[in-house]
Amino acid sequence: MKKLRKFVLNRLLAGVLVVAPIYLAALLLLKAMKSLTHLVRPLAKLLPEWLPGDHIFSLLLVLVICLLIGITVRTRAGRATWGRMENALFRRIPGYTVVRSFTQQLAGETQGEAWRPALAEIEGALVPAFIIEELEHELFTVFVPSAPTAFSGAVYILSQDRVHRVNVPITHVITTVTRWGSGSKDLVAAMERKSITGHSIRDNTRAAPPRSPHNNATRRWKR
Repeated sequence: MKKLRKFVLNRLLAGVLVVAPIYLAALLLLKAMKSLTHLVRPLAKLLPEWLPGDHIFSLLLVLVICLLIGITVRTRAGRATWGRMENALFRRIPGYTVVRSFTQQLAGETQGEAWRPALAEIEGALVPAFIIEELEHELFTVFVPSAPTAFSGAVYILSQDRVHRVNVPITHVITTVTRWGSGSKDLVAAMERKSITGHSIRDNTRAAPPRSPHNNATRRWKR
């Protein structure tokens, strides 16, 4: 019964993490369209009455505004202004930096380290993972998703020699996890380093060497 309750809660939380951003984005879009309806009403009268002209032109206006903002923040002055706004306001919001890094990875912007796709060595095996942040003493904070829900899993602190970056889009890792590992061969082929701490994966699976609690210790928190 306890395992069933834990399973249901974990899957429920994973579903909420997926649905909530989509719902909030749709809600914000509808709110913006409603606030612009009075501006586009004269244009809407040019269309046939059976067409929802207000909604069509409101949506187009919102998309144009988003496009102009996106173009502006790509300029040098726009990046500087946005950076000051982020430091003054948004970075104080808990979780903003992680969410921002995740969306940047989805958009193909890989300047940051957070949510970098990787293969992590855990218990003598390679597992798909994401690098969340780099710590002192050559350590990484790593998030290991659980199949088939990519947004539920465990957090590890691993030494850098046990974390191997893979040069693939973040969407490929998510797809591999949701497909119960199908596509993992592309992750292995994309590893930046061909050897793993001087020995093969097969040697790792046969006999994992004992680790001292003071040497490359692994800490784990269940989500």
